[in-house]
Amino acid sequence: MSPETFGAPLSSWQTGDVSPAAAKSRAQQRVAQSAAIKEVARRLIADKGVTNLSLREVSRELGMVSSALYRYFATRDELLTALIYDAYNELGAAVERAEARVARGDTRGRWRAACLGVRRWARANPHEYSLLYGTPVPGYVAPSVTVVAATRVTTVLARILSDDAAQRRARPSRAPTRDVRDFLQVDALAPTMPGVEPAQYVRALIAWTTVFGAVSFELFGHYVGTVTNYSRMFDAVVDELADLVGLA
Repeated sequence: MSPETFGAPLSSWQTGDVSPAAAKSRAQQRVAQSAAIKEVARRLIADKGVTNLSLREVSRELGMVSSALYRYFATRDELLTALIYDAYNELGAAVERAEARVARGDTRGRWRAACLGVRRWARANPHEYSLLYGTPVPGYVAPSVTVVAATRVTTVLARILSDDAAQRRARPSRAPTRDVRDFLQVDALAPTMPGVEPAQYVRALIAWTTVFGAVSFELFGHYVGTVTNYSRMFDAVVDELADLVGLA
C-alpha cells in the first residue's frame, strides 16, 4: 500500500503497455482522485462523526459507484488509515516548522514554540485532531504505517530535551530515584533522547501527555467553568512543564 495515497495498487489491466507520459498522467489522476475522496471523508466526519463514515456514503457524495471507490480504498479502515496518516504528518510538519524558527540554543523557546504549534494546529483542525486524540473508533486498529508519522511531534520534543541536556551537563539533577526500567521501554526511548538520563523519561512523558491533554481539554470543552482564558492557561501549562523537565 502506498503511504502517499493508501489506494489499492493499480492492476495490470489498468496499467497495460502505455507511454511514460500516459502512465504519469494516470498516476497524477489517481493521486488527485484519492485526495478528493479523502476530502469528502473529512467533511463527512466533521458533519456526522467518524463512526458513521462509510465508503458507500463517500461514493454517493462523489457521484461514484462503490466499485470504483474500492479501486482506491478497499475498506473503510483503509480510508481511515489514510486520513490518520495525513493528519499526523500535517501536525508533525506544523510543529517542526514552528520549532525550527527558534535559535537552537534557546531550548526553552523551542519547547514553547513546539507546544504552541500543537495547539495552533489543533484549533485550526479540530476534527483531524479529534481523529488522532479523541475517542477511539470501535473496532479500528491503526497499522504500523502510521507509527513514524505519529511520533514526529514527540521526536521534536525529545530532541529539545536532548539538546538541553547537552548544553547543561553541570546542572544539579532533579531525576527521581525510581527504577524506570520496571515500567518503561527504556531501550525504545533512549534513541530519541540521547544524553537524557533514563530517570528523566518519566518527566518527559508527563510533559508530552500533558501538552496533548491540555489541548484536548480545551477543544472538547472540559475546561468550561474553570478556565476563563485558554491561551493564558496553555502558556502557564507550557511554562510549568518546561520547569518540570528542567529546561534552561
